[in-house]
Amino acid sequence: MAYVSSATVSLSSSILYVENLKVWHPVKKLFSIIGYVRAVDGVTLDVKPREVLSIVGESGCGKTTLARAILGLVPITSGKVIFEGIDITEKLRKPTYAFRKQYSSKIGYVQQDPYSAVPPFMNIKNILEEPLRIHKIPKRERLTRILNVLSEVGLTPPEEFLHKYPHMISGGQLQRVAIARSLILEPKIVIADEPVSMLDASIRIDVLTLFNKLREKHDLSIIYITHDLATAKYFSNRIAIMYAGQIVEVGKARDVIYKPKHPYTESLLEAIPDPDPQNRFVFRKVLPGEPPNLINPPTGCRLSPRCPHAVSICKEKEPPYIKLSNDRYVKCWLYSR
Repeated sequence: MAYVSSATVSLSSSILYVENLKVWHPVKKLFSIIGYVRAVDGVTLDVKPREVLSIVGESGCGKTTLARAILGLVPITSGKVIFEGIDITEKLRKPTYAFRKQYSSKIGYVQQDPYSAVPPFMNIKNILEEPLRIHKIPKRERLTRILNVLSEVGLTPPEEFLHKYPHMISGGQLQRVAIARSLILEPKIVIADEPVSMLDASIRIDVLTLFNKLREKHDLSIIYITHDLATAKYFSNRIAIMYAGQIVEVGKARDVIYKPKHPYTESLLEAIPDPDPQNRFVFRKVLPGEPPNLINPPTGCRLSPRCPHAVSICKEKEPPYIKLSNDRYVKCWLYSR
């Protein structure tokens, strides 16, 4: 097996490239900084054109913070963000209005809770028209774009939704409005942060199928953030597993699901509900304990206090990324030999 640096991905074939990204939030006591919450701690990944990359991990692992750092919504401590071959790290640290305006037209964002993502005092037409006004799209084109995007996300006939307010439609319909808003400026990438977690199980597959159709129609790349490996399995080209602020395994979706390498990935797969009634009394082999405190994470591997395979080096030294095959990496000492 080959050891590799944090730069484990190909920049030339990527639309978005993140290298050794860190987001540390200061912890203050009175007027002094007494520590840092290492929400994102050395993440490297890439997104290829027309690809769905799923970032999977439990709550608190840093998935949303990573997304917000890429969007420029939280300050970056260190690392690089390269978009379409251009290093935009410094621009994200000190964004100007002109940069935010340009960047927001190329990268869309779908938040987890549609009710808090859209202003309740604006009707659907105004919600979708606002970014078009900001970007000075001619007035004669705005209504056409709005009607087209509403039809694309399945809100038909679109004319019936223009003058409705968020409280007048269902949660599933409102999430489609949020998706429409992320697409209204025709971006290159959409970051979808748990877009189906607040929806009924019966319509989750419809929303994911919608994302897939939109990806094919508009040549979109999608970063799909979720804690649910079951949906990531059917929706993704590649999956990145995140634990305690770090990416611990990356690979093609089928490889990660059917041939997991990292002990944490194995534990996530064990936690997927089994519908077979024959297994209702079977105990799952999930990891004991709780995720570490990110103010004072353990030395060595972050999983070592919970990992049944941990050896002495796991507790002493942080594992490198180890390349198993093309597009398959794992951050674990078990594969160092």
